[in-house]
Amino acid sequence: MKRIIPIDVLAGSAVAVRAKPSHGFDQRAAAALAMLSAAAAEFPDAIVQATSLGAEDMLITDLIARHELPIAIGMIDTGQLHDETLALVERTQHHYGLRIEVWRPQATAARQFVATHGADAMRKSVELRHACCALRKLEPLSRMLKGRQGWVTGMRREQSQQRKQISLRERDMQGCAKFNPLIDWTLGDVWHYIRLQGVPYNPLHDRHFPSIGCLPCTRAVAVGEDFRAGRWWWESDGAKECGLHVERRSASGESQQSSQRDTGVHP
Repeated sequence: MKRIIPIDVLAGSAVAVRAKPSHGFDQRAAAALAMLSAAAAEFPDAIVQATSLGAEDMLITDLIARHELPIAIGMIDTGQLHDETLALVERTQHHYGLRIEVWRPQATAARQFVATHGADAMRKSVELRHACCALRKLEPLSRMLKGRQGWVTGMRREQSQQRKQISLRERDMQGCAKFNPLIDWTLGDVWHYIRLQGVPYNPLHDRHFPSIGCLPCTRAVAVGEDFRAGRWWWESDGAKECGLHVERRSASGESQQSSQRDTGVHP
């Protein structure tokens, strides 16, 4: 059996522990910038970065701000985020001198959901957890993307088994172009860039949260655990997506990445 060692035996920050570029880092960084520049040119004033303010998304925000690309930046405040994540919104705006759009769930719907199912509904079943994600993430994302033609994510193939098949460019189920410029980056690449450019990041990463979501649904991980082991850890690995990034196949076999941008509940 693989021994799990608490990661806090490792001294230093996330940058000190994880910043290890892989071969071809410079080429990948140039390619990511080229993709963002091309996407901005293709959809002027109609493209947004959907950021969770995780390490990957902060890297993309840095590229957008550093190169003054006309890509809006939006985040979803689910009403369940860590204080550290919310503080990073203000810190990022101040650092780069830009505005981050903040999108929230419908307040009445959120209150009704909690009243009906309880504050711990996400722990009761996968279906209720998906319903909570639909309410707090997918519906606000739908409004964020309304009237836009493209959006940018920080997804990487290395992050999980479910993300190994993502492509640089995809279509979501509503036909919106979806760009994933970091698909072939390693975690070491991400942190190397953050160290090189002095990118602000969530201090929870220093406390061994490699993937950060809502407070009730995120925990720290240990050495030997999967990158996303701290997300919805009470569920099986196959269920660990919120619905923002779900691959489906069209009748022609074309890959379509669903943002699940409707208010229904999706597995």
